[in-house]
Amino acid sequence: MRHRRVENDSGVRSTRIDSRRYFLKLLAGLGAGAVLPVDALMAQAPGSVAPNRIDVHHHIWPPRYVDRMREQMLEIADVDPAPLLTWTPARSVEEMDRHGVATAISSMSVPGVWVGDLLASRSLARICNEFAAEMVSNHPGRFGFFAALPLPDQEGSLAEIAYALDELQADGIGLMTSYGDRWPGDPAFAPVFDELNRRRAVVFIHPNVPGCCTNLVTGIPPPLTEFLFDTTRAITSLLVSGTFARCPDIRFIFCHAGGTMPVLASRINAFFRRHPEFDVRVPNGVLHELTRLHYDIANSANPSSLSALMNLVPMSQILFGSDFPFLPTAVTTSGFDGYGLSSDDMQAINRTNATRLFPRLSG
Repeated sequence: MRHRRVENDSGVRSTRIDSRRYFLKLLAGLGAGAVLPVDALMAQAPGSVAPNRIDVHHHIWPPRYVDRMREQMLEIADVDPAPLLTWTPARSVEEMDRHGVATAISSMSVPGVWVGDLLASRSLARICNEFAAEMVSNHPGRFGFFAALPLPDQEGSLAEIAYALDELQADGIGLMTSYGDRWPGDPAFAPVFDELNRRRAVVFIHPNVPGCCTNLVTGIPPPLTEFLFDTTRAITSLLVSGTFARCPDIRFIFCHAGGTMPVLASRINAFFRRHPEFDVRVPNGVLHELTRLHYDIANSANPSSLSALMNLVPMSQILFGSDFPFLPTAVTTSGFDGYGLSSDDMQAINRTNATRLFPRLSG
């Protein structure tokens, strides 16, 4: 897979993907966690389930965004991307009704809104956020949204935070785990996190494939492993930078059961304990910070992922997510509903943990 790194006017490197096979590999990697083939899962999906779940990991593809990004998307696709390019809110509502999702909090997935150009990225963020707000208005009670930010552009991000939260009434902010070869704990991003902390915002952080790690192992699609590793990198960067401790009022959500963090948590904790110079950055300890984060279970409702996550965090920190339309919701519900949790724990993950983050949905 070939990549070109582009230096923009702000000095931030972006990674342009040149391989036409990347899109196919992306879809294959995202589906790799399914216990059953997608077709089988679709066949098993019920026609309608009483709405109860709150889906915090649900993606949208606004038409104007697709129009602007179509060339890049087609450039990296050697399969028909119609299931994503032709997404509509009606398709989301139909999928939600099939799987008992009362409300979905929408967000942007890869490639996101940061394209390496300040004005273009600001415009893409505004297009996505206004579309999401209109979708909320047009479907009362069914949707919320995490507003997209062009994070490497601090000025643009601060302006979009104010517009999205104050004018559009977004439910939170959506970010990526990395931007080129920079992670959220980068000191340059501190002003945005300080403002989000002041606002006590909910921040949903979706995985990305960083520029450094797009073709490490031949034949392995990057999202298969790198999405999970990059979630761990993002969390670790926020620990090392002291962002979690400095911004205790941000309510973070990380995807896919925290990636590899549940397995590596003890190792990372031991490293910090051996290096007291980090005490000022995590004065309450690594495990304190990790256990107060929230984690969704999108494409992670299997024994190895759930058991690792539940050994790290209390049940109160786990949220339902689907990753639709990249995956059918049944990929997650089939594993979660059969996992054997008590009805109280299932209700907590399906709904009540989310209503603490989004009180407007508690009715």
